[in-house]
Amino acid sequence: MKTRFTPLVKLKKTAMDKSEGLVQRANVDLNSARVALDKSYQTLNDIISPLQGNMKDFLASRELINSARNFVKHNQEWIIYAQKQVNQAKEKLKLDIIEHEKFKYLELQEIEKELKRLKIQEMKDLDEVALMTHNKKEKN
Repeated sequence: MKTRFTPLVKLKKTAMDKSEGLVQRANVDLNSARVALDKSYQTLNDIISPLQGNMKDFLASRELINSARNFVKHNQEWIIYAQKQVNQAKEKLKLDIIEHEKFKYLELQEIEKELKRLKIQEMKDLDEVALMTHNKKEKN
């Protein structure tokens, strides 16, 4: 049964579905950031510093370690950003779910009111038919 809230319920459902997709994409991004951080830690651990040699090798090793540390720091910042995105997406989804449920409830109330009105109208019609039938029998 269609009510004046039916289009709004559909609109809110669409918004809620979009928010769910946004949360899923944010979670995928967060997982990618975590994998990248794990790989950067592994890369940092795999770097072997020279124990002997010339100064050029030591400087190159130090620069490689600094670069790996910067990459780890970048990935840590990426995780923080991705976590914020997930939290924002979850909040938006929560608000969209509340809005959807609110309009679904209003639609249900409207349907119940209409069904009650139809039931009362049907009872009146049946009473009228019964009265006509009763009057017809009494005339005969």
